[in-house]
Amino acid sequence: MTRYEERLEADLSRIRHRLKKMSRAVCTALDDAVQSILNRNPELASDTVLGDLPINRRARELDHLCHLFVARHLPSAGHLRFTTSVMRLSKTLERIGDYAATMSREVHQMSGKVPETISDDIVMLADQARKVLEPALRSFIEEDIDLARSTRTIASQYGTTFDRVFKHLTRAGESKQVPVGELFALLTVCNRLERVIHQSKNIAEQTIFALTGKQKEEKTFDILFLGLKNDCASLIAENYGKRAYPEAGTFSSAGWETVDAISPEVLEFADSKGLDLREARSHSFDEVKRRLSEFEIVIDLTGEARENIRKIPFHTTLLVWNLDRSGGLESIYQDLVAHMAELMETLRGEEAED
Repeated sequence: MTRYEERLEADLSRIRHRLKKMSRAVCTALDDAVQSILNRNPELASDTVLGDLPINRRARELDHLCHLFVARHLPSAGHLRFTTSVMRLSKTLERIGDYAATMSREVHQMSGKVPETISDDIVMLADQARKVLEPALRSFIEEDIDLARSTRTIASQYGTTFDRVFKHLTRAGESKQVPVGELFALLTVCNRLERVIHQSKNIAEQTIFALTGKQKEEKTFDILFLGLKNDCASLIAENYGKRAYPEAGTFSSAGWETVDAISPEVLEFADSKGLDLREARSHSFDEVKRRLSEFEIVIDLTGEARENIRKIPFHTTLLVWNLDRSGGLESIYQDLVAHMAELMETLRGEEAED
């Protein structure tokens, strides 16, 4: 090994060592924050808040080392990806440290014991966060691509549990188990733990980029269109989405009512636009309402969703499209195409395929 290579490896080793120390400090801070909440331990909470200051210093030190490495070695390819990824990772770790400090501050806002249901939820979220944060960090430090990919998958599955937690918090508030101020404190705690899970997924994706150069995969969306009888606009929107944006996710449709058969006029119009509705059938909203939380986006084409849906799931975004119906099916179709183009540009920066 040449003198230059020895110095390069020594600098890389120093960066990895600092990253390991910062990772351990952040994981410890997260554990301490959770314990301070569950045990109502204000002393531990205060220590965790103060402990965020050294974490912030470690982040600045890591950034400084990475900038020095780039200036000294002018790295390319893998080494450049590694240093830029470490700088991003240090920001993520600093943010998770902030989460721990925020959760710890909430301990001083609590006057009583956390209700058992909420306590169980905090334990569950903390356990999930720990199960993805630690292996995500290890995958980066040990350059383990398989561990990074498996952790990313697990983090994606865990991210859907917050709806249930939010429901428990709402019930605790409605039953007046906890004062309103403390309810907000508990919501903050649960939200920050959920954010740790999402940040862990980001770390796994950053590891994959550092090791392979492969960018983060484009996010996909499950989209539901709601019409009156699911026999015209909503059905056309579903099938247009499938044809024009096949990589964007899944498209489904339903109606507040249903019909036995799609009208010949709609079928002929769909044929003229290259949409095959010959085998399509009208679906009722009752068929999808139990899994409404699975849809990231619900698009209301009738203006009646807020009246018919008792509660919009926490992670679901409801959009209302007031379509131009003045020119019959043609104006409806053209308005749908325009709305879809705007939505896909916002979600994915994507244009429709010809």
